[in-house]
Amino acid sequence: MLTQLSINNYALINQLSIDFSSGLSIITGETGAGKSILLGALGLVLGNRADLSSLKDTSRKCIVEAKVAISNYNLEDFFKKVDLDYESETIIRREILPSGKSRAFVNDTPVTLSVLNELRNKLFDVHSQHQTMELSDNAFQFSIIDALANNKKKIDSYKRGYLQLQFLEKELKELERIQREANQQYDYNLHLFKELEEANVKLDEQEILEEKLEKLNNIEDIKSNLSEALEITINEEVGIQNLLNILENKISKVASFSKEYNELSERITSVKIEIDDIVSELENVNETVDFNPNETEEINDRLQLIYNLQKKHYANSNKELLAVFEELSDKVMQVESAEDVINKKKAEIHSVSEKLDKVADLISKARNTSIPKLTKKLEHLLADLGMQNARFSIKIKPTIIYFPNGKDNLEFLFSANKGGNFGELKKVASGGELSRIMLAVKTVLSENTKLPTIIFDEIDTGVSGEVSNKIAAIMQQMSNHMQVIAITHLPQIAAKGNNHYKVYKEEVNGVTTTNLKQLSKEERVVEIAEMLSGKDISDSALRHAKELLN
Repeated sequence: MLTQLSINNYALINQLSIDFSSGLSIITGETGAGKSILLGALGLVLGNRADLSSLKDTSRKCIVEAKVAISNYNLEDFFKKVDLDYESETIIRREILPSGKSRAFVNDTPVTLSVLNELRNKLFDVHSQHQTMELSDNAFQFSIIDALANNKKKIDSYKRGYLQLQFLEKELKELERIQREANQQYDYNLHLFKELEEANVKLDEQEILEEKLEKLNNIEDIKSNLSEALEITINEEVGIQNLLNILENKISKVASFSKEYNELSERITSVKIEIDDIVSELENVNETVDFNPNETEEINDRLQLIYNLQKKHYANSNKELLAVFEELSDKVMQVESAEDVINKKKAEIHSVSEKLDKVADLISKARNTSIPKLTKKLEHLLADLGMQNARFSIKIKPTIIYFPNGKDNLEFLFSANKGGNFGELKKVASGGELSRIMLAVKTVLSENTKLPTIIFDEIDTGVSGEVSNKIAAIMQQMSNHMQVIAITHLPQIAAKGNNHYKVYKEEVNGVTTTNLKQLSKEERVVEIAEMLSGKDISDSALRHAKELLN
């Protein structure tokens, strides 16, 4: 429930703060006084788009703040979901800076406009004249029926499943697309895969083969140098091995004479052991050196195969070539296993669809049950509003199509005249009739949805006389269980309000500003008398105003 609205530097409003209470609050004022500015300011704080034209003084920021009592409306979970501090009296604030930048806050926490709009839908229903066209909107028509059918929880459950179904169907389409593309490349990828599989390339194979080939290509130099090295070490007269034997023998004879000689003897012995080992290795290596033309040819062929595969797959090494092999393996396997994956996804879709069908059936049955009640309520309300011959033809037609709110098609037809044909509301109802139908609809919705505040912006357009009294009575009835704020030009409606506010313009220092004030009992008499007879208030208008108020 809106408890206070404060406006600073918005349009023609310099500074304004007004308190609201429960029940029926009436706002009146001359045409052009600024009633639409008030709604604009309220719309701004509730998430409408803003620009610099909203600022009265472009050198100062505009601030609009609304205090809302929310303790009776079970909004704790919503506040938790959007990560906001819950306060029983919540303060919503919107600021427009001179730079044009806009900021929004809920209980001093910055919020996005999407969060603000989501909160707005839980707190306010602002009805303006052009919104009567919503009556022809299929989604709005369903919302009327579903409110009476108490379908909210069922539709919330359905929507969760509907989103899951859409996600799964999107995944299935993507899998099928990938499969189509993969099938087109399957034969070629399989050929490449088999080619690499048969090649059986090893990670370090190229380096090992290149080293072997280098050795074979230089086999004569290797053999010659190894032979000479052996000759140097094992020659009986001047070979290193023989000379070391002599050296070892000579030093061993003096080793016992001092520690120093002994250490030299040990070192020489150590060198001799190492040389003996080297000689043994040289002999082994020299024996294994052998030129095999067939081996050279085989290595050349193998390396050429590796080079060709690397070039073919734009790989710089066997490591990259093996990565290509893994990728091709995945692509081939993907095609070969795609049918199983797709069938599994179809099974998931079938399972979700079956659950959705059950919920959609419950929604449809509840709708069909509520339609006779809705038709009776609307026709009864419209009869009170001077449309005694108004009739509705509302039919639910189940389909196999999944819609966001169920699987039903809706036919919502209307006839205003006795014996007249049924037709779409926008085609057969006049502007005044649409206003009264909307009021009847809002009355039904208010009885079946827990909305804190509804605001009517001249919903009484095109009506007068006794119908005005009926509209006022309906608004009074609605205000018993919700806050109703009505902007009106009709004195009959204005007189029924628990509180009465007047919008007016005044000129201060050559500048026109819009103001709003709450009227006292005496001021209400004058205001309603003026609504009855104009600026020149007659005694009869005053008496009539008092009668209306009493």
